[in-house]
Amino acid sequence: MENKKEFKPFIPADKVVPEFTLVSLILGIILAVVFGAANAYLGLRVGMTVSASIPAAVISMGLIRFILRRDNILENNMVQTIGSAGESLAAGAIFTLPALFMWAEESEAVSAPSFLEISAIAVCGGLLGVLFMVPLRTALIVEEHGVLPFPEGTACAEVLLAGESGGDKSKVVFSGLGLSALYKFIADGLCLFPSEVAWEVKPLRAGFGADVLPALAGVGYICGKKISSYMFAGGVLGWFVMIPLISLFGGESIIAPGAKPISSLGASGIWGSYIRYIGAGAVAAGGIISLVKSLPTIVKTFSKAVKGFGHKDETELRTNKDLPLPFVMGGALVIALVIWLLPSVPVSLIGALIIVIFGFFFATVSSRMVGLVGSSNNPVSGMAIATLLIATALLKATGMTGYAGMASSICIGTVICIVAAMAGDTSQDLKTGYIVGATPMRQQIGELIGAIAAALAIGGVMYLLNAAWGYGTQQLPAPQATLMKLVVEGVMGGTLPWGLVFCGIFIAVVIEVLGLPVLPIAIGLYLPIYLSVPIFIGGIIRWFFERKKEGRSEEESKGIIDRGVLYSSGLIAGEGLIGILLAVFAVIPMGKGSMADLIKLDTPLGNIGGVVFFLLLLASIVYFSVHTKKVKGR
Repeated sequence: MENKKEFKPFIPADKVVPEFTLVSLILGIILAVVFGAANAYLGLRVGMTVSASIPAAVISMGLIRFILRRDNILENNMVQTIGSAGESLAAGAIFTLPALFMWAEESEAVSAPSFLEISAIAVCGGLLGVLFMVPLRTALIVEEHGVLPFPEGTACAEVLLAGESGGDKSKVVFSGLGLSALYKFIADGLCLFPSEVAWEVKPLRAGFGADVLPALAGVGYICGKKISSYMFAGGVLGWFVMIPLISLFGGESIIAPGAKPISSLGASGIWGSYIRYIGAGAVAAGGIISLVKSLPTIVKTFSKAVKGFGHKDETELRTNKDLPLPFVMGGALVIALVIWLLPSVPVSLIGALIIVIFGFFFATVSSRMVGLVGSSNNPVSGMAIATLLIATALLKATGMTGYAGMASSICIGTVICIVAAMAGDTSQDLKTGYIVGATPMRQQIGELIGAIAAALAIGGVMYLLNAAWGYGTQQLPAPQATLMKLVVEGVMGGTLPWGLVFCGIFIAVVIEVLGLPVLPIAIGLYLPIYLSVPIFIGGIIRWFFERKKEGRSEEESKGIIDRGVLYSSGLIAGEGLIGILLAVFAVIPMGKGSMADLIKLDTPLGNIGGVVFFLLLLASIVYFSVHTKKVKGR
């Protein structure tokens, strides 16, 4: 284990190198908006987002080092610090705020939140998340260096340190981005083949299929076999065990919350009427179990941060400087006042202060969790559900019911959700900076700027996607936001089918007793199996490379996996960006329809075409993972 006093960053603490430059600021803001939009689309489609730090670092190197001819690792680090903030803020926003749009769609008496309201809520959550991580940096990043791995932060530092090979790595990311963009345009723009292929399994009265899209395969490759197989197992439990059982025993019965005979619903109808409530219970229980298990380390980290913050390092080294404590505390208090004054969050000043206190608690949870298991496994949704349960119950008890109470609960949950996501991202970025020798205070300022830029953009992105397809639809199921909506409605109106929810809760308990990770299995149970299948396939491809090491050195095997991760990051970014472009086409009027309708071909290739194209896409992952090694070996 490394001792913090012995650790020497790549750029020495006594060496001053330009970090916060105009180039890094502009590129960082652009990437924050781009990755925020791409991850918003991905999260609304599959219910999860991916870390943008590594692709942002690689793209930064490609642009700064090889196009602008600037050789400065700290400048590159600043770009990825600002750029990755967009992904985290988007994750917190899209997990909750679409519920407000869905309520507006369901009732003419309810209006959708304005652009200014969305941006204000996102800015408050984003700034609080960054500020709350500041007093935790010394305790988590410095004192536990060598103890907490911070997977994404460490990996991002390795990418930055591999400066000489940055050109090859950036080509891999851009190759994935370009191919994914073309594939997405052909599938969902031209509609040459369906992006979702499905078949009925009549003997079991079940359904099976897959969304044959690049981002899902990329998510599976990045997550790996273990996590993707857990998600697939949850899907199999729902679609090949529970749906057939409900179908077999339900028959012609009409059982609440369903409104039609079970025999007429089909697999997707049974999932929507029954299984997703069971999945909601499992996800909620999984999030709470994760929080309870981490409580001892949370208390320890919190107490250490409070005791240690404010003690100046006598050496006054550049790498020890954080934002001043008065600025952090003053900023948090100002944001509490803004939350109190926001008409979309009708709470008292004391309520706003409680939000700030809960936010710091969950920021501590998030920072510690990502240090242990990485951002991809951070139970942000579990924290949001816990917040919504408490906030909705308190608002109902104080007489704030109906839409006003539910909207207030969602807005409070949004702030907490964004705080948790931003704190996790900030801790990863500060870990990267600690390794390469960045100035923490400048990184923290960069995170604040990235959060503001992404917050101002997320409102427009959400309005665009809602206008194009609508939330809760097949194109944008918004699974996490739908879950939050169900939780709030159930607590506020007493309409939640608690029997199904408790079935999910006890399924989560069984999974925990078996020693298996609850959240990925619960998410697989909650999501349609069409999403789990391609994710599982992507994980299997990575597992194949991890197992097949004959004739390769350890370095070569690691290089193949790393290139696959970079290519997969490009696949996710490419699909997300074209998804936004297609949303623009969908709202541009052309004749009797839209521009999107004008270019559609109505899937002439059918399911077979979708399968063939998806197999070619999978082959491209294999090719780009291995091919670069051969080129370098010439």
